[in-house]
Amino acid sequence: MAQNTILKIKRGYLNKDFQIFHLKDKKDIKFEFHYHNFNKIVIFLSGDVTYLIEGKSYKLKPWDILLVNNNDIHKAIINPDKIYERIILWINSDFLIKHNDEFNLLSCFEFASKQRFNLLRPDKENIEHISKIIFNIESTFKDKKLGYKILRVSLFLELMVYINRLFLGQKDIKESCDIKYDRRINDILNYINKNLDKDISINFLSSKFFVSKYYLMHKFKEQTGYTIHNYILQKRLIMSTLFIKNGKSITDACIESGFRDYSNFLRAFKKRFGFSPKKYYKN
Repeated sequence: MAQNTILKIKRGYLNKDFQIFHLKDKKDIKFEFHYHNFNKIVIFLSGDVTYLIEGKSYKLKPWDILLVNNNDIHKAIINPDKIYERIILWINSDFLIKHNDEFNLLSCFEFASKQRFNLLRPDKENIEHISKIIFNIESTFKDKKLGYKILRVSLFLELMVYINRLFLGQKDIKESCDIKYDRRINDILNYINKNLDKDISINFLSSKFFVSKYYLMHKFKEQTGYTIHNYILQKRLIMSTLFIKNGKSITDACIESGFRDYSNFLRAFKKRFGFSPKKYYKN
């Protein structure tokens, strides 16, 4: 029987270096826009699915790969009449950083977020190579011979190197008919994310981008799932956690992430994450 499930804002918790899920189902799952504090890769195998990531819409084809940077806001729109098969990888940033050498394995996620382009569409030869690596990773969960954990990590790192090479080197699909977005909203999203430490209001954005305030409010919510105010608030809170994690004081994190009132910052932080910035700092 089809299930009708609403999944809330921040889905999933990762307390490992990485996790891999191979899922195949036919359910009526209605996702809300959400984000994670880990990086995610979605490898689409079958079904009828459109993925929305930070204002862009991706109509997926078999073996399309989506790179979702930690804290990017996204959701999937799924046709429940079709079987939805996908491979999902959750990846801890610290794990990839630990294995960086001459190359930053987070580059594909960082570039995807910076360029606001998350789709990798590999050709037949590359699909065969990727599927082989994934099959070998999955086999380490079934056949636990000597050294299987070391083998799993090495295969996973091989996959990340390969995906980085393909994503950073791909061309000519950014204007595909399978990718849709409002250019003006895309420009506004870029501006907001580069200027979170500044005063940003609806009136200011309306004036700067020469668009009606009410049209802007409507289109922004339609494209991102958030009101402008809530989007900016969420992004500032995310930024503050990154500052705190990197050793900044709570006061500096508050100011540098764009909050002008410390008490408002504390209240919003606790409401969003369930505990105070001080507790987050100690953790």
